[in-house]
Amino acid sequence: MNFDFSIGKGADIVVNYILDHFTPLLDAISAAIGLVTGSIQQVLLSLPPVAGILILAALSLWRVGGKFALFTLLAMALVLHMGLWEGMMQSLSLVLAATIIAMLIGIPLGIWMARSETVATITRPVLDLMQTMPAFVYLIPAAMFFGLGAVPGTIATVIFSMPPVVRLTNLGIRQVDGEFIEAGLAFGCTGKQLLFKVQLPNAMPSIMAGVNQTIMLSLSMVVIASMIGAGGLGNTVLTGIQRLDVGTGFEGGLAVVILAVVLDRITQSFGKERSGFLKRLAFFKKEASDVKQPVLNKQEA
Repeated sequence: MNFDFSIGKGADIVVNYILDHFTPLLDAISAAIGLVTGSIQQVLLSLPPVAGILILAALSLWRVGGKFALFTLLAMALVLHMGLWEGMMQSLSLVLAATIIAMLIGIPLGIWMARSETVATITRPVLDLMQTMPAFVYLIPAAMFFGLGAVPGTIATVIFSMPPVVRLTNLGIRQVDGEFIEAGLAFGCTGKQLLFKVQLPNAMPSIMAGVNQTIMLSLSMVVIASMIGAGGLGNTVLTGIQRLDVGTGFEGGLAVVILAVVLDRITQSFGKERSGFLKRLAFFKKEASDVKQPVLNKQEA
């Protein structure tokens, strides 16, 4: 008895069936993702480079501090000097689009996992598969279903980068102190109020850590996605590999590292209560109020 079973042939059958019967749905998904990615890219590319650098530096000052703002200013000026500003904005648009889509899908899924053991049991192996599958494998179905360009690159990036935000949202909600839950229930919170007023605020550091990891994975995948026409800094790195041009590849890789460091530090700050410039500003306001209070008390006396 000859038993011949090929997983590869089975995958081909599934892919061909989807292409034959779900083409309108694929076109609709492609149009929606193309609209999101194209809109973000258009906004970023319409900014003058100097304005973009100042915005990033101001954001770094607000969320992290003066030293990191200076680093951001100098690092982005270096990227502009290397002639890679446009490529960086293209990569940033893909990262932002992929992160937004991953959050819209991943955070609700993580909440659902935290509330249902059945969903968690089903979802965990899928997340394991998404994280352990080689990144290049995602390029094949993305290109087959959606062609070449930014759209399949964004879709492949979403699949590759979404697991951390799902896992850490689930973990953060599960680790909320039971006393908080009991206090919320004692005050008569409904399930919706308990989620939005107790669980999500307390789980926010964990959720933001998941968002941070999703952004980092998105940035790494965007470089790989240049192989199917996603564009951005990945094209520079890919050109350096194809031509064995160490200088070009190094410049592209350095620009990716700079973007990764800036995004990493800024997104990490959102998981903290206060940071950098905001913390010092709050301190000065407190000092000013402490100085004014005795004067007011003296006038009242």
